[in-house]
Amino acid sequence: MPDSLTKKTPKPKYDVILIGGGIMSATLATLLHEFEPGLKIAIFERLGRFAQESSAAWNNAGTGHSAFCELNYTPIKEDGSIDISKAEEIAEQFEISKQFWAYLVKKEYIQSPKQFITSCPHMSLVFGPSDVEFLKKRHEAMTQSHLFQGMEFTADHDQLREWIPLVMQKRNSHEILAATKMDMGTDVNFGTLTRKLGRFLADDSNVDVFLYHEAKELELRDDGKWAVEVRDRLHQHSQEVVADFVFIGAGGYALPLLESSDIPESEGYGGFPVSGEWLVSHNPELIEKHHAKVYTLASVDAPPMSVPHLDLRVIDGKKALLFGPFAGFSTKFLKEGSYLDLPESINFKNIRSLFGAWWHNLPLTQYLVRQVAMTKAQRVQHLREFIKDANEKDWELKVAGQRVQIIKKDEELGGKLEFGTEVVVNQNGTIASLLGASPGASTAAHAMIQVLEKCFPEKLQNEWREKLLEIIPTYGQKLTDNPELTAQVRRYTKEKLELDY
Repeated sequence: MPDSLTKKTPKPKYDVILIGGGIMSATLATLLHEFEPGLKIAIFERLGRFAQESSAAWNNAGTGHSAFCELNYTPIKEDGSIDISKAEEIAEQFEISKQFWAYLVKKEYIQSPKQFITSCPHMSLVFGPSDVEFLKKRHEAMTQSHLFQGMEFTADHDQLREWIPLVMQKRNSHEILAATKMDMGTDVNFGTLTRKLGRFLADDSNVDVFLYHEAKELELRDDGKWAVEVRDRLHQHSQEVVADFVFIGAGGYALPLLESSDIPESEGYGGFPVSGEWLVSHNPELIEKHHAKVYTLASVDAPPMSVPHLDLRVIDGKKALLFGPFAGFSTKFLKEGSYLDLPESINFKNIRSLFGAWWHNLPLTQYLVRQVAMTKAQRVQHLREFIKDANEKDWELKVAGQRVQIIKKDEELGGKLEFGTEVVVNQNGTIASLLGASPGASTAAHAMIQVLEKCFPEKLQNEWREKLLEIIPTYGQKLTDNPELTAQVRRYTKEKLELDY
């Protein structure tokens, strides 16, 4: 971002205000700008650069979440069969993201897709007879859907040595394990993508981008417009900025900002912050032996976001290996937040939800305590379940992004943890907020179209419709029902994004 962005002063009134400079706000701003270039848009980011929090490359796994390898998206039903409906839903949502990114490349808003997306096989790996049987049944169920055709399964050690030589190194020949492999998987640098969108937006005269500017409070005025108190963190100056529509895409800070709006839809929400750490290796000998993202099953009582995986990462053209995540804990809602974030978020409207969620998730609390107490040597011992001869000297600890898990009120339990992503919108659609974590950035385009459907339904069906179909050619159609359309759109995005699976 150019330095001039830190010197501008916000205008008193905008059509749209977006809070936060992450992938969600950048995606929504780009869509709105494409639909209606004359809209006066302001984006406020509290740090000095876009994508410094959850969207930053090292703050997430970089997995293009398409449900190819994430085993928690395919639960076992009571009758013993595998439910793939969630996996199909996530796969469709990622296809929407790929179409959006392909449009950006086609319009030359982004010159080289390889700067932010690369092909990387997605694999699921399991150990022991019962889990191998589960993976085999999962593979059989998933390959019935054309969304997952091409997925391979093997329990053969020779085949596994071809797929994952680093994982198979020094492994007992009698060990029972199996894997599935989907070559269509991707590794995505969401930080680079977000900053490219930010630069594109900042170059337009109708879009004002303000760095080091923090939204503090939101208030609904009598005329139906939103007043946002904005603090210039460099010059220690506050002012009120008014907008017809506000989107809160501020990561962990979305929750306190949503609460400040006092909309009825925000009542009862709480948040539980969870941080994470990776083991990272830049050793070229190790990297040469691992060319995939390999996910396994979560341990008992672990949240879905803590599923262990060993990933190839491509960040700024450089390859690395990443293993984790290991859960951590901080009362901050953002990495660059305040230790008072969690206590200050507790109020009379959400305290029952928070207590209920805590009481009914005591094993999760115990899991987090154990994870936080782990030494580096203990973390490397976990890594050795994947890489038998892992050397502690080859790996360094890196702190990942801060996530805030949603806690919702529940009549029966008081409150319950939600592990997905949720869009909260007021009754007349003048304010929207995104809460939650996984699958997050991968499905940003779908999430932001959801926001538009709820807040601008008439425009989306009328004057914005033609442009929407240009950006997302499959909009309004279900890929699960249409093999030909799926094949067509995947050929299109593969070409535009220069994927080489």
